[in-house]
Amino acid sequence: MAANLEDVPSLDLMHELLRRMKCSSKPDKRLIVIGPPGSGKGTQSPIIKDEYCLCHLATGDMLRAAVAAKTPLGIKAKEAMDKGELVSDDMVVGIIDEAMKKPSCQKGFILDGFPRTVTQAQKLDEMLAKQGANVDKVLNFAIDDAILEERITGRWIHSASGRTYHSKFAPPKSPGVDDVTGEPLIQRRDDTAEILKSRLEAFHRQTEPVIEYYSKRGLVVNLPAEKPPKEVTAEVLKALS
Repeated sequence: MAANLEDVPSLDLMHELLRRMKCSSKPDKRLIVIGPPGSGKGTQSPIIKDEYCLCHLATGDMLRAAVAAKTPLGIKAKEAMDKGELVSDDMVVGIIDEAMKKPSCQKGFILDGFPRTVTQAQKLDEMLAKQGANVDKVLNFAIDDAILEERITGRWIHSASGRTYHSKFAPPKSPGVDDVTGEPLIQRRDDTAEILKSRLEAFHRQTEPVIEYYSKRGLVVNLPAEKPPKEVTAEVLKALS
């Protein structure tokens, strides 16, 4: 059940009412974002979400939320995970279907992390068709693997504060140490070249057929994800207007 409205501060209620009034004139949009790790999807999704009043459906987060909330599908998903099995496509589509009924998804959604296979894309289409809806656009954050490698393998982190540096784009004052504390910087395990290479191989193998599937229907917009974030945002808004 939603929080008791009597307990919500007036200012928050007013902000939410104004937001909903502003959103009521926005066109509905059902979007899918596809892109390898480090392509900038995470930077652009909140901007698109706010601009078009959409809800951001990241399937990994949604699965965890459904499990925590002990929804019927969440309980089934937990049983599968506890056995070390993959959560079935039907279950994930069910969880997306459940999430789409929330008021925050009234104007549409940005789907992130799904579909990863053509079968999943077909199941998503079937579920949307039952609601008289369909995918409007697929935003493909296209970027050269070599650029990604430079972006990601150059990342260094100060684990205590979360401060991030980049050996080329935002280097620390002294190599390998945090500017503020002088403590050593670390690299995340996922940010090494070997791990990135295997993640990118898996990404291309899985998602290229999905991009092809939506391309045949003229839904894919290829974004120049190697450009600076502001330029990518401009391209995204142009593609969606």
